Amino acid sequence: MNIEARGYNNYGAHLREKYNGQRVYKVIVDGGFSCPNRDGNKGYGGCTYCNVDSFTPELSRKSPTISTQLKDGMERAKNQYKADKFIIYFQPNSNTYAPVSILKPMYDEALSINTEDVVGFSVGSRPDCIDAEKVALLESYCDRFDVDLEMGMESIYDETLEQINRGCSHSEFVAAVELLKDSPLDLCVHTIFGFPWETREMMLNYIHEINRFPQIKFVKFHHLHIVEGSIMGVKYKREPFKLFTLEEYTDLLCELIPLLRPDIVIQRLFGISDWNLLIAPNWGLKKTQIQTYMEKEIERRGIVQGSNYIPK
Repeated sequence: MNIEARGYNNYGAHLREKYNGQRVYKVIVDGGFSCPNRDGNKGYGGCTYCNVDSFTPELSRKSPTISTQLKDGMERAKNQYKADKFIIYFQPNSNTYAPVSILKPMYDEALSINTEDVVGFSVGSRPDCIDAEKVALLESYCDRFDVDLEMGMESIYDETLEQINRGCSHSEFVAAVELLKDSPLDLCVHTIFGFPWETREMMLNYIHEINRFPQIKFVKFHHLHIVEGSIMGVKYKREPFKLFTLEEYTDLLCELIPLLRPDIVIQRLFGISDWNLLIAPNWGLKKTQIQTYMEKEIERRGIVQGSNYIPK
């Protein structure tokens, strides 16, 4: 664990330690998947905060094949960031939303590219797109790669999940997590803080829920941000509502990080879209500047992950 360096178990330090100081970068793959509450299976329009383009690099969206995306992505990472090794990351939409007979050839193709430099395989999906057969497929790669399944919890409250048109309940999330009990897969969970109808106490309860599951190895924390092309974006333009300032959100992080189980690695403290898609909150800083501000504040306050964690 790398808590001492930054006050929290930081993903970058985790990767450097795990892979002996090598530079490891995620290369995003767009597999052309849909989502059950976009294609009519469960609903239309998707989650109200979501515009898939807001978190998918334009180059991935434009590349025609998985192989092309990966070859181009790895080349960019080597040239721009001096990357040594790679994690292949199926990110946009729900990347287990297909039968195993379709998923396996896609995953196999991705994992056949530059195999000697690929150390990890990460697949983003939803709780209602996970079953035992798909878990078994992902586990079949664990003898060659570090494999993690990334799943959106978003909120622990069904009232919120209904209001944001999530299309699945918290009990479905818990059922999916239970499928990974004693699994070699690492589970990454992401959350969204700042739905205006949720109180601070409600948000802090997210952490107690995450702590319950030893299967959860990684977390991604996001603040609610409003993007073009989303249902919530249309509503916000008509009638703006309260969103976190940078200072308020950092203050929340400084309260929740000490509650978080100390072995969990924090992959992300916040999420933000490209400037051309972001409606609000606009904190007026680049991503690296926001990260620096948060980390300095965590250090200034003496925040230590897990210092207020109480095992149950």
